[in-house]
Amino acid sequence: METIILVVVISLLVLAVVDIVVGVSNDAINFLNSALGSKAFNYKTIMIIASLGIFIGAVFSSGMMEVARKGIFHPEMFSFFDIMVIFVAVLIGDILLLNIFNSLGMPTSTTVSIVFNLLGAAVAVGLIKVVGDNRPIADLALFINSSTALWIVFGILLSVVVAFTLGSITQYISRIIFTFQFNIKTRAVSMAIFGGISIAAITYFIVLKGLKGTDFYGEIKVFLKEYTLIIIAGSFLFWTTISFIALKFFKINILKFIILLGTFSLALAFAGNDLVNFIGVPIAGYNSWEFWTAAGSIDPHLYQMDALGKKVPTPTLFLFTASIIMIITLWTSKKAKNVAKTTLDLSAQGDKDEKFTSNSFSRAIVKGSIHLSNAFETIIPIKTRAWLDSRFKMPKMTTIEMKNVPEFDLIRASVNLLIAAILISIGTSFKLPLSTTYITFMVAMGASLADRAWGRESAVYRIAGVTNVIGGWFLTAFSAFVIASTLAAIIYNTGFIVALFLEIGVIYLLFRNSKKTKTDEDDIEIEKEEKEAIEREEITEAELIEKAEKQIKRVLGKSGKYIKEAFSHLTENKSKFAKPLMKDITKLREYTKKRKNRTNKVLKKLVPEAADSGIFYVQMIEAQREIALGVFYAIEPIAKHFINSHTPLLKEQKDELDKLYDLMDKFSSNVMLAMEKRDFKQRDSLNAQMEEVIKFIDGAQKNQVKRVKADIVNVRNSLLYFNILSELKNVNMYIMSLFKAYRDFMDVTEE
Repeated sequence: METIILVVVISLLVLAVVDIVVGVSNDAINFLNSALGSKAFNYKTIMIIASLGIFIGAVFSSGMMEVARKGIFHPEMFSFFDIMVIFVAVLIGDILLLNIFNSLGMPTSTTVSIVFNLLGAAVAVGLIKVVGDNRPIADLALFINSSTALWIVFGILLSVVVAFTLGSITQYISRIIFTFQFNIKTRAVSMAIFGGISIAAITYFIVLKGLKGTDFYGEIKVFLKEYTLIIIAGSFLFWTTISFIALKFFKINILKFIILLGTFSLALAFAGNDLVNFIGVPIAGYNSWEFWTAAGSIDPHLYQMDALGKKVPTPTLFLFTASIIMIITLWTSKKAKNVAKTTLDLSAQGDKDEKFTSNSFSRAIVKGSIHLSNAFETIIPIKTRAWLDSRFKMPKMTTIEMKNVPEFDLIRASVNLLIAAILISIGTSFKLPLSTTYITFMVAMGASLADRAWGRESAVYRIAGVTNVIGGWFLTAFSAFVIASTLAAIIYNTGFIVALFLEIGVIYLLFRNSKKTKTDEDDIEIEKEEKEAIEREEITEAELIEKAEKQIKRVLGKSGKYIKEAFSHLTENKSKFAKPLMKDITKLREYTKKRKNRTNKVLKKLVPEAADSGIFYVQMIEAQREIALGVFYAIEPIAKHFINSHTPLLKEQKDELDKLYDLMDKFSSNVMLAMEKRDFKQRDSLNAQMEEVIKFIDGAQKNQVKRVKADIVNVRNSLLYFNILSELKNVNMYIMSLFKAYRDFMDVTEE
């Protein structure tokens, strides 16, 4: 038993490393977004400052580890065996849950995740003990510190509303004062006051939130409480004076310093307070093992964990190691960038490829807002409305300036950091469990709304995105509770051997999830093209031709490849192809969707002499989109057919599809060849080939009708077969439309 328990303790420490990686990948948005979105500094500078904040915060976070030991449950009510079951279940559940959110690119709260994992596991074990001892269910309350969970839920609801509202109001006032076109020289006084307020608030935040739980904080706690107002007022006067001098005499942009200091402070607070979310449970497990071995390694079911309720210092080596892992993860995690992108896209000024689709709630909110806005317009005088609109007018930018336009400017980035720091400081002073994730995200969203980043064209998608993220937060709490309680019940009744297998399983799943199953060179090329497109100031006719030809080659080439794969697996009656092939064809569909969505940006960058060719470029993009959709809707039912284990196709149907693919492949290849050689005299020949394909499809459909009448095939077979033929018929017609659009495109560009 001792050996198995030692292995479990070691495995907890291994899982701690994994938990840090998945946790930092999600929580990095809390302190990176304002700096990244404003582009106040280059990426490396931002990362260095954040890393410094993480290191200092992590090394001095020992006092916060108490939460994992006794914040959610009463340890004296559990035996050593019970505690180890709880901790193993919590870590596995936390890692699985956070990894899911990271993969989806959705920010969530690591605090809520760990709290409800602890609550779920403790409730499950407590319930087993109560039922096993034939005690009343009401005795479960003796095991659980239920007030903490209630405070967490209250904190969620309060922080969402307050952060969004305060962020909106502050940003609206700030924009009216400074506009988008403020001049530092003429705004020295107001800018200095803004700087004084911001830096004083962030500095106080560093002391109150960032250093809470350290030995140093314990020494100054009484002093801070007694002289809070004096400290804040003095800090405001000091930093206002410094800001004014920096602005007036040295022409230093104080907003950049605010962003730098704010990024450091949030990173410090994240590591100092949220590190417990990742290593608090493993360290508590390690402490429990130390207490148990010191007591003589008695029966783990009999040794009660009273000692875990006492204050136990965390070894500095653990904290130092954790800080290094956090920093490495911050620099290397691609999932962290994916999660950060979600928040940046939702708060960005101007057009973006919207990640979320609209829903009835977001549409209702937008319609209501429009009606409310119209009502206010009848009350507010025209001159006042015009003046307010002028304060929110974006400055005109040259093409060169547009290359590196940030998601939002320095004013909004400073407001994001300022309000987040103030709210988290207030919550900490009142011992209200506000989540850093909730505060930073909702402040950013509120500021975006007030800054008119959510326009008529984007509001429904942005609001839908916000509601999805908020819904995910509540889903985190529910899922964490259910997963951890289920795991705890399984481990309690099966033992630690099963726990070790579960741990190995979760590590394997993470490895598979993070491993690149395909190094798709085409994806790398697409990313390269996207970057070049953003940096390009204008697009010439030659560049547009090159761009169009690459897109056509990619769409036609991949479409033919996927059809061949689908037909091959269909005729061989294989089902394993379904998921990977659907993933590939979905990527192609999304590729053509993005090309279509970005058509407007391409047209804007066209040089004047290429303007006439724009309409044919649009037609080519439309045709490619329809081809990709047709291929998708032809292959999707095939995949579902096999996933659901339906009856395979008949031999004559397979033979027909093989013949159809040969005809389509010949037609598509000849179209691509004619476009490569720009041999547009092949139009009649290609038309004839297209008609041959369509004629064959019509014949296959007639054969299927005969099978139906003869009762040879069932309903599902018929639906599948007709669908394949119908979609591919459309695909061939759009391939010909693509050729014609390309011909017209080349005719215009060569005039």
